[in-house]
Amino acid sequence: MQLTHENTQFEKRCFPITLVCDHIYFQQNLGSLFRIGEAFGIEKIIFIGKDIPLTPRKINKTSRSTHLQIPHSIVEETTEAISLLQKEEYHIIALEITSTSSPIQQLMVPKNKKIALIIGNEIEGVSASLLAIANQISHITMYGNNSSMNVVQATSIALYEISNQMNEIP
Repeated sequence: MQLTHENTQFEKRCFPITLVCDHIYFQQNLGSLFRIGEAFGIEKIIFIGKDIPLTPRKINKTSRSTHLQIPHSIVEETTEAISLLQKEEYHIIALEITSTSSPIQQLMVPKNKKIALIIGNEIEGVSASLLAIANQISHITMYGNNSSMNVVQATSIALYEISNQMNEIP
């Protein structure tokens, strides 16, 4: 028998994970990022960019009202976001395929550190300035001809790996 939301036995958790969205603008992705972030117990979301379309009625359908549950903020300039992440001493993980990135299975989530997971724009990916401050750059190994996947799908895989590792930390 399928369980309802109220009947699941999942332990509610909040992990010290901040999702940092580098100039993500597609409303379906924005709503879905709230939904997947809530599902994996993230702490908050930071959106980098100007005119991020967080119109509740337009993202409500894909977010399923989780945009009301996850604290979020908009930082217009990338340099300002970099300063914030460094000042708050996040361990920064960028999700991007680069010449130096490691497979997500090799990700090492440090104990007792706040994590900032940086995800990139739907077209350009993670900007060079954000990659430059990352403590780790990780990618998802793919086996087809395509070298990218939807930002929400990739974020789901990364949050699964990070939250599993954090869940193992006593």
